[in-house]
Amino acid sequence: MKRIHQLFILTVSILSPVICSAQSEEQLAKKLANPVASMISVPMLLEYDQNIGPNDDGDRFKLTLQPVIPFSLNENWNLISRTILTVNDQTDVFPGSGSQSGLSDTLQSLFFSPKAPTSGGWIWGIGPAFLLPTGSDDLLTSDKWGLGPTAVVLKQEGPITRGVLTNHIWSVAGDDDRADLSTTFVEPFFVYTTPTALSYTAFADLTNDWKRDQFSASISFGATKVTRIGHQLISVGGFLKYWMKKTDTDPEGISFRIQLTLLYPK
Repeated sequence: MKRIHQLFILTVSILSPVICSAQSEEQLAKKLANPVASMISVPMLLEYDQNIGPNDDGDRFKLTLQPVIPFSLNENWNLISRTILTVNDQTDVFPGSGSQSGLSDTLQSLFFSPKAPTSGGWIWGIGPAFLLPTGSDDLLTSDKWGLGPTAVVLKQEGPITRGVLTNHIWSVAGDDDRADLSTTFVEPFFVYTTPTALSYTAFADLTNDWKRDQFSASISFGATKVTRIGHQLISVGGFLKYWMKKTDTDPEGISFRIQLTLLYPK
């Protein structure tokens, strides 16, 4: 846990230059609800899970960094880079394995997204997703390189944002002694943003492992607020997650998450 706390503090200090923006905090909160918005953001999520593993005696602290960086390709299209990088500090997640601390595998997604919504107001993006075996411990990595499609579609009407994010990953290379991958992830989400830039969010994480024939499902509720620390725009909030169905390596019951996002609007 000490290593994760040090990484969290270091990341905030490196990524906190002074910025100015003419956009309102409410507008920024709505952009933050859009996974393919043309805005640099760096979400940092600190989670605590318990009752993990087949014997429900494991626990885990997890720090996830999710930098989102847009690139303008031309007057009509953006390319949105979304990276998920996770550091774990866990104990007894696998029976008899003791403790592990370090980096897990990395998921890199690229979305090609039109700059303008459709005539019906829909916003969408589609592209490839890559799984990189960056785990620093045998129990924190699949030891597989993965590839597959990813997509997002959403609609923003007034204070409401609703949509779904999905991907599917197949293993394409890696350690032959490790299990192959074929995993589908689906995340429907709903966000209500108030004029004070307070966003109430609900989303579900649905994962199906086709190789192991295992399905997991969780639902999360929380709130975030766009504000400033000096001139630095941030979003801060918290979430409760309830695991409706778990695999042998998932938590049971309720998990907790606090979230800090650094915002860098144009």
